[in-house]
Amino acid sequence: MSLRYRKMAEEVLNLAGVKINGSNPWDIQVKDERFYKRAISEVELGMGESFMDGWWDGENIDTLIFRLVRADLQEKLRRNYKITFQLAGFYLINMQSRRKAFEVGEKHYDLGNDLFQLMLDKRMNYSCAYWKDANSLDDAQENKLDLICRKLNLKSGMKLLDIGCGWGAFGKYAAEKYNVNVVGITVSKEQVELGIKLCKDLPVEFRLMDYRAVSEKFDRIVSVGMIEHVGYKNYRTFFEGAHKCLNDNGLFLLHTIGEIRSTKYVDAWTHKYIFPNGMLPSIAQLGRAIEGLFVMEDWHNFGADYDKTLMAWYDNFKNSWNKIKNKYDERFYRMWKYFLLSSAGSFRARHNQLWQIVLSKNGILGGYSSVR
Repeated sequence: MSLRYRKMAEEVLNLAGVKINGSNPWDIQVKDERFYKRAISEVELGMGESFMDGWWDGENIDTLIFRLVRADLQEKLRRNYKITFQLAGFYLINMQSRRKAFEVGEKHYDLGNDLFQLMLDKRMNYSCAYWKDANSLDDAQENKLDLICRKLNLKSGMKLLDIGCGWGAFGKYAAEKYNVNVVGITVSKEQVELGIKLCKDLPVEFRLMDYRAVSEKFDRIVSVGMIEHVGYKNYRTFFEGAHKCLNDNGLFLLHTIGEIRSTKYVDAWTHKYIFPNGMLPSIAQLGRAIEGLFVMEDWHNFGADYDKTLMAWYDNFKNSWNKIKNKYDERFYRMWKYFLLSSAGSFRARHNQLWQIVLSKNGILGGYSSVR
């Protein structure tokens, strides 16, 4: 049986130029024969879990995943009935309902502020940096923050809503540099606790709440890396809420990872171990959700920059592991390594995109001037 699955694995991997126990840095080094059946039958879940369990390894995981994704192997391998059944909830029920909205905060963002402080840039941006004319992660993240501020045409005294504010990186920057008043909402208790400390003495307010609970008006709205937790059943509700909260002459900037195909499910491994109930929107899904509510003023794709961002995060994580390994085990290390490097490979293959979309309610008279 194992020989049959090994032969199948060899044939599939060969489509991407990957060899089993080969000499290239992107080749798979198999440590346990059970890997073959698990990877073939459970696809991304089997690949990820077997790596966490030490059944296989590789010198350059990011390059390996780049090759597998670029060859579109995920679409060539059919999911088995068990995985399909596990993901059926994404079709049948609202996996991102108000009742379930705080799960990702508890299971991911509350893992420990020390982990994220060591991994991220000095301002703690947990989203794609903008590497144009930047030589470091800190500079690239500040580039991103200022890019958003300029796209929103921020003016002193404006009131801004930050949906999915994280630890307050954007709110702090906008308050410091553009003198605006910020309300940030998040589903993570840890983010609120640290964010309040980081934004002390600034007009930045943190609220632990779901986006559907916001009701007041704002001059500007921003959402950076949050709609990935909203789910396709709720995209329209998300934009209706933003429309309700935005002043008539306001602007809304959405920063999101994008999927090249419209899907209604999530990567099984990512759902189980990293972002429960997460889902990446497509252009078509966002377009349907926006239609009749907003005018699309600008759509900017710099997805290739996420590869560099993730590799910088991985370097920080790897180099800081000794400082935090007493709080986490070796399996967590391998899980987080796989998360960061496989994500980098996917962006490198251009399977995933990164979009910044600027929206207005009625269209900017005379036109909107795009900022790059």
